[in-house]
Amino acid sequence: MASDNDNDQPPGDGGPAEAAHYIKGAVHDLARLARRHHLDMLAYLLDMAHLEAEERFRLHRR
Repeated sequence: MASDNDNDQPPGDGGPAEAAHYIKGAVHDLARLARRHHLDMLAYLLDMAHLEAEERFRLHRR
């Protein structure tokens, strides 16, 4: 089971804030691609993932 403890990070891992920031950008781009191809449900789900990643990034930056 994964731990939220920062000491469990492998060397070179930027931690939860950096991971959330990367995921936020990736799913944003994927949502745009899905919308361009009229994959509405997929775009919606990716938008929800973007919002979740944005919130996690904001919380972990504190």
